[in-house]
Amino acid sequence: MNTLADEARRARRRRVDDRVDVIDDMTEKAIGQLGNVSESGLLLLANAPLYEDCLYQLRFVLSDRAGNRHAFEVGAHLLWQNDASAPGQAWTGFRFLSLDDGQIERLRDWIDAPGATYV
Repeated sequence: MNTLADEARRARRRRVDDRVDVIDDMTEKAIGQLGNVSESGLLLLANAPLYEDCLYQLRFVLSDRAGNRHAFEVGAHLLWQNDASAPGQAWTGFRFLSLDDGQIERLRDWIDAPGATYV
């Protein structure tokens, strides 16, 4: 039987090649850098303490091949985290809870752009 988490995990995930900081909207602080992004969530290398099974309001900017910058503000649920090799860092997996229609389309365009690398 397929679960929502299984479906989300199968979504095509594009690797983020540039440094993209992720901001926690509640604290206005950078909490880490994007590792990869799909339509359903993101992988974040966190450098701030985060808590599993908590909800976050996150903000980040992705650039397309033409250099246009697209801002995203998303509600996200922290599903899991694992210690990274560097002290004070953790790999964290978030599932998107809210994206408006315009952001979903821009995100799909970014994920499907020519030259993208997938994980």
